[in-house]
Amino acid sequence: MTERTTAPRPDGDQAPPRSSRRLRRPGALETLVFSVLLLVVAQQWLVPRLDAPALQTWATIFVSICVQALPFLVAGVLVSGAIAAYVPPEFFHRVLPRRPALAVPVAGMSGVVVPGCECASVPIAGSLVARGVTPAAAFAFLLAAPAINPIVLVATAVAFPGQPEMVLGRFLASLTVAVVMGWLWVRFGRTTWLRPPRRHSSDGTPPFEVFRRSVQHDFLHAGGFLVVGGIVAASVNVLVPSSVIEALAERWWLAVLALALLAVVVAICSEADAFVAASFTQFSRTAQLAFMVVGPAVDVKLIALQAGTFGRSFALRFAPVTFVVAVASTVLVGWWLL
Repeated sequence: MTERTTAPRPDGDQAPPRSSRRLRRPGALETLVFSVLLLVVAQQWLVPRLDAPALQTWATIFVSICVQALPFLVAGVLVSGAIAAYVPPEFFHRVLPRRPALAVPVAGMSGVVVPGCECASVPIAGSLVARGVTPAAAFAFLLAAPAINPIVLVATAVAFPGQPEMVLGRFLASLTVAVVMGWLWVRFGRTTWLRPPRRHSSDGTPPFEVFRRSVQHDFLHAGGFLVVGGIVAASVNVLVPSSVIEALAERWWLAVLALALLAVVVAICSEADAFVAASFTQFSRTAQLAFMVVGPAVDVKLIALQAGTFGRSFALRFAPVTFVVAVASTVLVGWWLL
């Protein structure tokens, strides 16, 4: 029996054997598309089995949150991708004042002009620090960009129709958090707490390719958190006994703390969190505001991103202080405005 040989290629090299070829593993996009198709095909079997009133209520809340939030989520990742691809980090270095105390509020207000989601704001802040921007200003931008940009404010107005004070309250409380944290770093920050990010050279990737990759990554990443947030919100409204919710809602400080901690754990993208907050109708508007202010400032995914970018020592100090400042800012703004 003769041994089968591999035919030589025209260039003289032999084709690699089949055993060495790697099969392409399905990515997140393929998995998402397959899951949606599977649900569509199986709906005739699933729908008759999901006719319980509580389950129908859960599904209604979950679908309404996701459908309302999705357009703003898409707009947010498009803007974030455009910033990553077409706005050079040197832009911030040129426009910020040299004095850190003055650079902090300017960097905070730049969140309105140059918005971005939480996932994008941490790498951008790392690039700013690596290029010589004062860390206090970079941290102010990190906290302000995902919280006060136009897409987030419009989404808040849609989620709370006829309540412009919620939009104004979110803007004022979130900007206060960004500026106060920047000034606290100017006064008390230590370079020994901060691991300076490395400055990476450009790899020559075309801007549109950077834009495409950023949009794909952010949409799948933030979309997953949106789904988790919708599941949690729907489950709280359906599964948690009304007596427990009423007990939390009756005590304003406990309600604020409960939704603030929930925002840290759920980690919803800022373009979508207003719709989840609006679903907690049993809670006061100050408590709902706390959910929207704390989430973009400090949550589990942000803590992980900050630890990876600036070091664990920084994250362990920055995150708890940010949480306290965010809750205090919410209470003050809610007492004055709501």
